Amino acid sequence: QVQLVESGGGLVQVGGSLRLSCTASGRTVSSRTMAMGWFRQAPGKEREFVAGINNITARTLYADSVKGRFTISRDNAKNTVDLQMNSLKSEDTAVYYCAARIDYVLKIPTATPAYNYWGQGTQVTVSS
Repeated sequence: QVQLVESGGGLVQVGGSLRLSCTASGRTVSSRTMAMGWFRQAPGKEREFVAGINNITARTLYADSVKGRFTISRDNAKNTVDLQMNSLKSEDTAVYYCAARIDYVLKIPTATPAYNYWGQGTQVTVSS
């Protein structure tokens, strides 16, 4: 089992920045995870991929809507995966979820069923 806990959400104005953090813990710890991802879900919309990182190759992948504004990073010593969000827009408002995949994968998956574990989510609200 892998437990994921997100933190860092909150209220920010348009153009501002927030840094989300996901801490992984559990019997297997994050060393078993092949990929980590950040997703978000706005009211009335489906959960969508935001960013992901391959824990073996350290390659990253971003949704087009956040490319150039968001950065995903990993700290193996702390078992954390962070999402730095800059130049925030009102459409970035959503609940943000951290996800972990423990099965082998060559490419970073963007579909929700590809991930095995999920955090509870943290609210990000961008006000204009």
